[in-house]
Parts: sequence; C-alpha cells; structure tokens
Amino acid sequence: MNTHTLQSKQEPARLEVSHLTVTFGGLTAVDDVSFDVRPGEIVALIGPNGAGKTTVFNAICALVSTRGEVTIDGRPAPRRTARLTARGLARTLQGLGLFGSLTVRENIRIPVVGERDAETAVTAQLEAHNLTALADRPVAALAYPDRKRVALARALVASPSLLLLDEPAGGLGVEDIDALAQVIRGVADTGCAVLLVEHHVDFVMGIADRIVVLDFGRVIAQGAPDQVRNDPRVEEAYLGVKAEDASPEELSA
Repeated sequence: MNTHTLQSKQEPARLEVSHLTVTFGGLTAVDDVSFDVRPGEIVALIGPNGAGKTTVFNAICALVSTRGEVTIDGRPAPRRTARLTARGLARTLQGLGLFGSLTVRENIRIPVVGERDAETAVTAQLEAHNLTALADRPVAALAYPDRKRVALARALVASPSLLLLDEPAGGLGVEDIDALAQVIRGVADTGCAVLLVEHHVDFVMGIADRIVVLDFGRVIAQGAPDQVRNDPRVEEAYLGVKAEDASPEELSA
C-alpha cells in the first residue's frame, strides 16, 4: 500500500454510499451497494456493460430515486443538482454535454457565471488543459479528444471537492490517456476526492487507489488494484467464464 493510500485512509470520507439500491419497475439495477471515497483518493467503479455503474453515478447526483444513504462530508447529499454543486460536487458525462455552438471559453465558464473571479478561473483551466489556443473556437469544430478536455475543464473550473468522471478515457488514444492520467492525479493531489467509471482496465489499474467492481448491480469485489486484478470473481464477470476454465490468452486480455 502506497503512502498516498495510507494518508487517504486517515481522512474522513468525502463521499459515502451505504446500502444503495435503485429499482426500475421489477428490475433492480443497483443492489445494496456500499463504498466510500476519501479526500485525495481516486476510486474506480468498474464492471461489465449493464453492471449499474452509471446508475450509481445518477443516484449520487439525485437523478434517480433510491433506497439507502449517500453522504458528502458526513451529511446527507442534497436531492437537487444545484445544491450538490454548492456542496462541491462536479461531474462529467459520457455524452460530454457540451454546447456545440458556444466557444470553448463559454462552455468552461458556465458553472462559474456571475462569480467574481470567474474569468481568472476559466483562464487557469484553459492553460491547465492546453486549450488556450482553442478558447474562442466553437466546440462543434473541435476534435473529440479536445472536446473531452473541455468537458473536464468545465467540471474543474469551480474547484470541486468531489469529482465524478464518467468514462473519461473513452475514445482517447494512448498519448491522450497518459495526459489524462496526469491531470486526474494532479486533481486528487489537491485533496479532491475522485470517483470514476471506466472500461479501460489498464488505465484504471494504473491510476486508481482502490477499485469497486460491480456485476448485475452488486459489488463483487473491492480493494487495491492488485487485489482486484487477481480476484477470480472479477475474471469471471468480465470474461463470462470461470477463472480455472479460462485460457491463458483470455486471462491476459
């Protein structure tokens, strides 16, 4: 266990999810899920398609009805998005949620419109994500990796204390993923708690302090990356075969 993880364990949880359950009619999409994220920690939520990962995000963000408890800094999480933002939560979306006709600068400014130091905060994000040269271009004219950077900059412009990233590495090449990992680690190093959903397993294993694995809406494993990587339940969930029946090529895929 590294020094960073030990320090995180000594901090009270920034986000705590306890016995979270989400149902849609007769379907239980999230079933008794519990985990926490501490200041300065990166926790990854992984699992096969349909495992309930994005539903957990939506539950934390008060977008779906739930049973169980979600707390931020020890207090119940608000059930309105605006109040969650005021409590320091920011989130990116799989679909990015950017306004194509607005410029990069205008998109990033949205969360801080009207704030005294808004322009300073926007300029800092443009510089941090190498977007200064693109600041006055409409987002619709950008390449996809650049749009991803705009979405992350917009999430960070208000200096959140809790950041939820929904598939941040999706659609990116190797160099962009490496740069993204550095940005996310830098954000966590400021004390921000980071929870991310991601399918790119190598990226997750390289950046996460802890990993929570979902399958059919339930937690089947959680722990440090090395623990999770070697858990036969995780191998079975991802591969659809029991670990002892899998070929060496499947287990290394």
